[in-house]
Order: sequence, then C-alpha cells, then structure tokens
Amino acid sequence: MASYSMGDLKKGLKIELDGVPYKIVEYQHVKPGKGAAFVRVKLKSFVNGKVLEKTFHAGDKCESPNLVEKEMQYLYDDGEFCQFMDVESYEQVAISDEDVGEAKKWMIDGMMVEILFHNGNAIGVEVPQVVELKIVETAPNFRGDTQGSNKKPATLESGAVVQIPFHILEGEVIRVDTVRGEYIERANK
Repeated sequence: MASYSMGDLKKGLKIELDGVPYKIVEYQHVKPGKGAAFVRVKLKSFVNGKVLEKTFHAGDKCESPNLVEKEMQYLYDDGEFCQFMDVESYEQVAISDEDVGEAKKWMIDGMMVEILFHNGNAIGVEVPQVVELKIVETAPNFRGDTQGSNKKPATLESGAVVQIPFHILEGEVIRVDTVRGEYIERANK
C-alpha cells in the first residue's frame, strides 16, 4: 500500500485513516503568516457516508486504502439485503439496504452496477450516472399542456419519482440523471 504525506493530498484522493476508507471532498492548503503550512481537508467515509474535517501537518502520513471496484448485476431485494451477482464467476454478494443507500431508488432487476469492496467486504454501490427507466405512473395529458416549463411527477419502474414535462406519457422510457435526480430526455426506441 502506498503512503501519502501532506504534499500528496488533493481533492478526489482516496485515503485510509484508522482502518476506514475516505475520499477527500474538499482540500485547502493553508500558509499562515507565522508557523508551518498545513492542509485542511473534508473527508467522506465510504463506509457510512459521514463527513469529517481533518488537519494534516508536515510529517503526517496516511495510507492508500485497499479498495476494489467490481461490476456486478443487481438481482433483487429480499427486504433486508440487496443481492448482487458477479456475471463471470456467478458469485453472489448481499449488501444491506442501508449500505446501498440512495442508489437503491435507481436500481431495477438485471441492472449492472459498480460494487465497492474494502479489504474484501462490500461497502457501497454506485449506479450509472444516466439510466433508462420506464414510467409506470403519471398524470394524463390535457390539451394545452405543452408549456416547456410546466412539469408533473412521474413514478418510475425503480420506484423513484422525478418531474417530467407534461407531454411525456405513462409507459414511455426516459433517461434520468441519477446524481441530480432529474429527467434528461426520452430514450430512443
């Protein structure tokens, strides 16, 4: 494992502190008028999503975490755990609904997702930034509802609810940005 010093730290870097993997989400190099320079960072835990602030001084070291991303297929939710399968080895992994987090509202059976492993244990799920999902419930169209700024709620096959333009109908497949939770466009048929 690589070791990082204060000068190696930057936004987006993955580090490990006290056995917990973190990602640096904010980075600030501070050079006060008196004394030595230091780095103030905000770290987001891969394990529980909590954010903490830490200050690194010259000579402080941190390790590179043992993180592995693996593409796996989402199979189903048994009520307590989401089940995933490696399509090459057919090995299955169960991840608690709590660890899956926000990604769950965008997942449908058979979807390929990225599973993050830390020291061999599955700790998180990442869905693609853009997914295509079918609208299972939305209000019907009415004449004159063609204004582009007007939106209506639509429930998708994954259970997520997004705002869509009035001219989009139930049964259509749309593209959704999973990061912002917003409608992008109709999917090509």
